[in-house]
Amino acid sequence: MKTLAFNRRAKHDYKISETFEAGLVLTGQEVKSAKQGNVSLKGSYVTIKNNEAWLLNAYITPYKMAGPLPGYDPTRSRKLLLKKSELKSLIGKKQEKGLTLVPLCIYNKKGLLKLEFGIGRGKKKYDKREDIKKKEARRKIERALRNKNL
Repeated sequence: MKTLAFNRRAKHDYKISETFEAGLVLTGQEVKSAKQGNVSLKGSYVTIKNNEAWLLNAYITPYKMAGPLPGYDPTRSRKLLLKKSELKSLIGKKQEKGLTLVPLCIYNKKGLLKLEFGIGRGKKKYDKREDIKKKEARRKIERALRNKNL
């Protein structure tokens, strides 16, 4: 399982409570470009329209070996493949106030591209500061233990 793209801001900006795995509907040249790692999830999000899940604003660069592609939109909406039961539970949870669907990463699983996304609640500024303090304290402890062992 090779991770092709990772949304670094997702865990910083949102508290992820539950994660889901979905397949992506892509064209052939998008698959080749994505497997080379030319994918960006920065600013992307998942939404539900007409009982279907969609990935919006994910950037997949055009495949260089395909040549010029007229009319190709790298940020087009891409359909997500989910089971009906998962989709129903997502629709129910999306109704709650303050919850959003955040893409976390795109990875290769048995030759297929999968998107991992989570149900997240936006963090407040003080929550983000608290997380940063915890990370710094953990790093400081690890450095001290590492230097003590030398």
